[in-house]
Amino acid sequence: MRIVVINPGSTSTKLGVFAGTTPAALETLRHDSATLRAFASLMDQAPWRESLVRQWLMDQGVALEGVDAFMARGGLMAPVPSGVLAVDDAMLEDLRSCRFGAHASNLGAIIARRLAPEGVPVLTADPVVVDEMDSVARFSGHPDIVRRSIFHALNHKAVARRAAATLGKSPDALRLVVAHLGGGISVAAHRHGRVVDVNNALDGDGPFSPERSGGLPVAGVLAWCAEGLPVETIRRKIVGGGGLAAYLGTNNAQEAASRMEAGDTQAAQVLEAMAYQVAKEIGAMAVVLQGRVDAIVLTGGLAACAPVVEGIRRQVAFLAPVMIFPGEDEMGALAEAAEAALAGEKPIMRYAAVRLDRPGACSPKNPRADGCQNPAPDA
Repeated sequence: MRIVVINPGSTSTKLGVFAGTTPAALETLRHDSATLRAFASLMDQAPWRESLVRQWLMDQGVALEGVDAFMARGGLMAPVPSGVLAVDDAMLEDLRSCRFGAHASNLGAIIARRLAPEGVPVLTADPVVVDEMDSVARFSGHPDIVRRSIFHALNHKAVARRAAATLGKSPDALRLVVAHLGGGISVAAHRHGRVVDVNNALDGDGPFSPERSGGLPVAGVLAWCAEGLPVETIRRKIVGGGGLAAYLGTNNAQEAASRMEAGDTQAAQVLEAMAYQVAKEIGAMAVVLQGRVDAIVLTGGLAACAPVVEGIRRQVAFLAPVMIFPGEDEMGALAEAAEAALAGEKPIMRYAAVRLDRPGACSPKNPRADGCQNPAPDA
């Protein structure tokens, strides 16, 4: 079974050819900022990135007609359940319009659909908009603003499965707190296989990260507005130019750790504060699970940064055992999902049928709707 995986990021496109779940070829195509700035919009990049993918597949000797499935990293679209989704016209329309947000991951399904010969499945799995939140977790404090589930769903789900395998149990039998520590940080309560609460890792919620500000006091953000700062400038302060990048001038946590070891007290304080905020969020998610936590799982690139990991561990080890799975394997997780879907082990969902913004779906104003999670207190 030959599977092609396409994973576009803001400054790179990760590509893979898999024989089942075994990688036959992996490559990260880097894109310099000057080249990217030449495009007027994100969608204008699609033909260019597609040509790069076509050329790479040719270089690997991969004929498009010999591919059993194309699997793309999911982009910003309507909220959906966890699982495998077929890339259809409705999904492509939402990704192209960027009506749910503009991110390079929107390009994955678009490119995959253009590459795939007629009849070859084009899929995505566990996109960042997976939404399994309890209805009570959707309230923000004002009805005009609803908490959204946007997080590193693909890695969260994959690492939860790894943790469960290590513990000799099914994810459906466990209560886990999983923290993905990367350029963005998402901390989630996994209850019996479902992510019932999680900070929005993109829109300014939760801990600060190497390049995101996390939750900020609203009055401070209003002050930026009063100063006349453009919306895009403020957005850049929150996503891309916040966190370590704002405090230390670098979004590289290992560089910050090296500076700390060399005696830089500012670097030490900022890393300590980031670990503190992550630990505090883990504690909050432990409360969501009513204190019954089988394990706390740390993953992502920062899970290899000793000062951050130890700073978190010191503060949360009393809650539950701490498991560390550094890095992330999005490519492998996508290939695994494709193989399971093609083998009939996982259902392939239709986007239009399962999207959670359809009429009658769950919301704070309709907490008993189809798709809402309303657990008993001792669930």
